[in-house]
Amino acid sequence: MNLSLPKDVLDQMALEQAHFDAAPQAFFEAWKRGAQIAGHEWFGDGTREGLQRATTKWDLRPNMLMLNDALGVLSSGQRMFLSAMVSFYNSREGGAMLKRCGFEGLSDFGGLDLERRQVIADLTLHYNGW
Repeated sequence: MNLSLPKDVLDQMALEQAHFDAAPQAFFEAWKRGAQIAGHEWFGDGTREGLQRATTKWDLRPNMLMLNDALGVLSSGQRMFLSAMVSFYNSREGGAMLKRCGFEGLSDFGGLDLERRQVIADLTLHYNGW
């Protein structure tokens, strides 16, 4: 009895395995780009040097207290982008922040510029848990 899988199934499995093997680094790179766009003050130790030195997502955890305090004074696009990023770090906190921003669904990201949309798309594509 031959139990081998079809070549296209094996190829798809190999493609997915390669994607998920590379996902942690790709997620970190997207996260770091997002932190650069949003501003180093919201992540890690809050310094430009800390952002440049970061080698893992853990080095760039969002500063939740500072973000929650500042949410009301940021522009709508900045609030949406930062809240979306936080939702990858902590879905409960990020979800609450998105709700405060008036986020109702993925189409609300239509208000973000291409650079920010690309970060959110890359984070989604490469997310492998925090």
